[in-house]
Amino acid sequence: MSNLENSTASSLPSYITSAVPNPASNRGPWFKNTAPTYAGIFLWFVFWDSMSGNGLSVGGLAPTLLGIILGGVICYALFYLVPGTLGMQTGLPLYVVGTSTFGAAGGLIMPGFLMGALQFGWLGVNTWGSSHALADGFHAPSLYVPLCVIWTLLAAFVGLKGIQYVAKVATYLPLIPVVVLIMGLVLFAGSAGSYTPPAATTGSGNGGVQAMLVMIAAIVGFFATAGAAGVDICSNNRDKKDVSMGGIVGIIIAIMFTAGISVIAVAGARAAGIIDPSVNNMTVALSKKLSPGLYAAVMIGLTLASFPGACFSSFIAANSFKTVMPKVNPFVSVGIGAIVSMILAITGAAGNLPSVFGLIGASFGPICGAMLVDYLLAGGKWNGPRSGFNPAGWIAWAVGFVAGILPNPIVPEVIRPNVPFGPAASFIGVDKLWTLLCMSCAPVTAFIVGAVVYFVCAKIGMLSATVPMPAKK
Repeated sequence: MSNLENSTASSLPSYITSAVPNPASNRGPWFKNTAPTYAGIFLWFVFWDSMSGNGLSVGGLAPTLLGIILGGVICYALFYLVPGTLGMQTGLPLYVVGTSTFGAAGGLIMPGFLMGALQFGWLGVNTWGSSHALADGFHAPSLYVPLCVIWTLLAAFVGLKGIQYVAKVATYLPLIPVVVLIMGLVLFAGSAGSYTPPAATTGSGNGGVQAMLVMIAAIVGFFATAGAAGVDICSNNRDKKDVSMGGIVGIIIAIMFTAGISVIAVAGARAAGIIDPSVNNMTVALSKKLSPGLYAAVMIGLTLASFPGACFSSFIAANSFKTVMPKVNPFVSVGIGAIVSMILAITGAAGNLPSVFGLIGASFGPICGAMLVDYLLAGGKWNGPRSGFNPAGWIAWAVGFVAGILPNPIVPEVIRPNVPFGPAASFIGVDKLWTLLCMSCAPVTAFIVGAVVYFVCAKIGMLSATVPMPAKK
């Protein structure tokens, strides 16, 4: 690797030089921090409730479950393990560790500002799902818009001022979705083995592969920002074993438990004729079996369990904006973001989960891919901040983002990829591979493209200089 310029530690901005690593005395075992933090993310009912919509009708139960397993492994191995290891090694936050990939100046924007901005998308999704659940629970659809307003403002305020109090309650609230998932498994799993997808959706011959890829894309897109946040989460870990075990339990096993049970329950409910084959939500299946009062209690309980997640998104956004915009009152920056979240929820835009997860996957897929390559090129350690805007990181992100966002439904169809493959490519199946991988699993494609482009840029000398960190007194 060659450097484009020389620099000194005095050129580093204060947000880097003032960062203090999390000391060893503040760290603990994986089952007290990393595993429960990640498991709590996947216990959020908005994640698992409609998960069967990703492939069950196309490929059937077995390929869909295999996609869940592969999605969990990909999240762990590609999106979490390196950021988590860097957090454990350095004890520093993501916006500092990311300067090795995007530069000391660029790190404020990527991943600093981007991480904060996308949290308001998550707050919008949380508000949309929670407000719908509460309105359904109280059998009062007219409450939806007022609930969106109240939920967003309350979550934003608590995220700014009282996250420590929410953390205490959040210790027990995850038990609610665990109980609901087990309830769904008990009620519907017995019929799941006899489920067969509608004949009209299986005529292409590759339904199983498509089901796996669509499921992987949904899981990875949902997880992408949480993977990069592994830097912050794993700064509380003591060693590599904590990082590994925390990820295996909190990510792989948690995904298999939540998404797996939901898909099995929906398959069983469909096979038993309890719900229509077009229904993807496990909670809808529960509504057909439970009394109105018990179902209302379930929906209200799931909503309450999701409130800490809404506050946590606001908390991350507030911390990011305080770092990148220190002169702006956080009540103003977070307030503007909360209004955006509110609009996304009220208009229903936040409910378009495939597009939302795809956008997040396209945004953070190349970030995680570039960080992985930077880590490997540095010999399995943090390289340290680079000066200015590191060209390799920014080019890798831009190309990876384009590759990941083009297949997204939010992009006008006229400009989506339509590569004119010739007869030879069609004969060997390249055209089908493009359709299956790039169109069905765009977040993983974004990761791969970002990693490859960063590697190429690094090898041709497009890395800005490493700047030594000042010694702490």
